[in-house]
Amino acid sequence: MLHQFIKSLIAVGIILEVASCAPREIAVKPIRLEKKKEKELIAALDSIHAIRPSTLFTKVKSAYSDTSKSVTFKTTIRLVKDSFADVIISKMNLPVAAALITTDSISIANKLQKCVLQKDLSYFKEIFQVDFSYQNLEELLLGLPLGFDTTQKYFQINDPFQYIISSVKKKELRRELRNRNERMRNNRRNDDNNFVFVYQLAADLKSIKRMSLNSPSDTTSIEIDYLSRDSIDNYLLPNEVNIVIKTPRNRIVIDLDYGSTTVNEPQEILFTIPEEYETCGFKEN
Repeated sequence: MLHQFIKSLIAVGIILEVASCAPREIAVKPIRLEKKKEKELIAALDSIHAIRPSTLFTKVKSAYSDTSKSVTFKTTIRLVKDSFADVIISKMNLPVAAALITTDSISIANKLQKCVLQKDLSYFKEIFQVDFSYQNLEELLLGLPLGFDTTQKYFQINDPFQYIISSVKKKELRRELRNRNERMRNNRRNDDNNFVFVYQLAADLKSIKRMSLNSPSDTTSIEIDYLSRDSIDNYLLPNEVNIVIKTPRNRIVIDLDYGSTTVNEPQEILFTIPEEYETCGFKEN
């Protein structure tokens, strides 16, 4: 009996050994990139930021979650450069909300509650704890370097495997991230209202792969990953995007999956406010 038990253990051991020899996923080693000068990377950023279509139409599968809720919906976006973004939000193919964002205001029509909210763009700060301009919205939707400013000085963060440009030097960036983590632990603020921008360029220098924005004043951070892109009429537009916004009181995750995208075709404002709509009493976070 004991002999049979030992044989059984040996058999099990052989099976486990064979299983352990099965093919395993091999970690892909990062590819060392060709060295580029700082001015080359900054020039590439400038070129990426400057090349944008006059209009955009797209339908986006969207997912939103924060510390208290999680929702999925479809978003139809009509955008005209330097003018407006007309947005329709649908669930189960039924419009539930519409929005019109212009260079100085945002209007939201809640079709379920039959009410409208009209605010200036500071409303973005109320909702996401992030100051956002209309140009920033265009940059985000088109996959351009957010907040890039040709009058700002930028610095290369040396990394043999990534092309990275920052609005501060490497030592300052490390110090800021360290100080930010300390402020988060101690719930302290900083009086500096400037964002620290970090851009990671694609290996071919034709698009942005990843961006991070960090606010020293309130420990807010934004991470934007452009996971894939589509070439449409010679524009490298986003296909899959992941956005993570961290604030002292919330963690917001937004996933965008673009489809049916066209550019440079005439777009018009579809947003309307029915006469019977009253002012919404939205609860602001």
